[in-house]
Amino acid sequence: MKKNIAIVAGGDSSEIVVSLKSAEGIYSFIDKDKYNLYIAIVKKEGWAVKLPGGEHTPIDKNDFSFRENGEVKHFDFAYITIHGTPGEDGRLQGYFDLIGMPYSSCSQLVSALTFNKFVCNNYLRSFGINVSDSIRLFKGQTVTEEEAVSRLGLPVFVKPNDGGSSFGVTKVKEASQLQPAIAKAFAEGDEVMLESFISGTEVTCGCYKVEGKEVILPLTEVVTKNEFFDFNAKYNGESDEITPARISPELTEKVQREASKIYDILGAKGLIRVDFIIEANGIPKMLEVNTTPGMTATSFIPQQVRAAGLDIKDVMTDIIENELQKVGK
Repeated sequence: MKKNIAIVAGGDSSEIVVSLKSAEGIYSFIDKDKYNLYIAIVKKEGWAVKLPGGEHTPIDKNDFSFRENGEVKHFDFAYITIHGTPGEDGRLQGYFDLIGMPYSSCSQLVSALTFNKFVCNNYLRSFGINVSDSIRLFKGQTVTEEEAVSRLGLPVFVKPNDGGSSFGVTKVKEASQLQPAIAKAFAEGDEVMLESFISGTEVTCGCYKVEGKEVILPLTEVVTKNEFFDFNAKYNGESDEITPARISPELTEKVQREASKIYDILGAKGLIRVDFIIEANGIPKMLEVNTTPGMTATSFIPQQVRAAGLDIKDVMTDIIENELQKVGK
């Protein structure tokens, strides 16, 4: 009997539009001969499953079940593709742990850790991973232009500490721009991170590990037409994404080893993507870890899977079956 798979999308952040696009991508990637697929929309105002006819039916939060044609149906697995709260910060993972539902992404702890950029970077720094210097601010806290510039220099990136898709991010080139940038970032969340600028070649590396198998994907080089890799560069074609990256095999292997090491340090699960800047000295410096990477047809991970000569359908099956086997399904 085919297993029922929930592709869980939506969320309560500005990234909902990206999440819904990723859900469509994942729906197209998963093997429909093996699984029954449903898109489940999880938002503050309600949880619902989108049925094949397009109508929505409520989800019973007691067990994540739903009704179709009068029959109660249960999911066997959840593929989480919510970018932001509650699917990327550990909240939904905790819920699925409580009801015994296997899911695609990292654990509650790892999701919460990686979603907080400042905490994640400093945690990984303690294991010898190269990261930028940074300052964290909570709402109500301030930093003067003099303090920020003396510690981090210029330019400096100001970003929400717990957000993604470059919402609320500013590249500050002059000290006078700092306070407006902080206010913009606080509009997206309760914490803000100021991060020193790194000059170099930006690359990103996807990877996943399942029982008896490790897949470290080719690198994608990111060449933005804007000041940095912002929302328009990511989703509106205002960047060149080159897979595989135009760097030496030795440097490629170095970055891939670093991504694999970060996966293991974190105890990650499922597909993740790690972003780096390779400085002029050839040392990769980690920017951030994405435990719920974008999965539209043109996102980095599908690009890298194609470049590796793999079938994205097989990758999805690997991840689903690895988790189902853990619970004996």
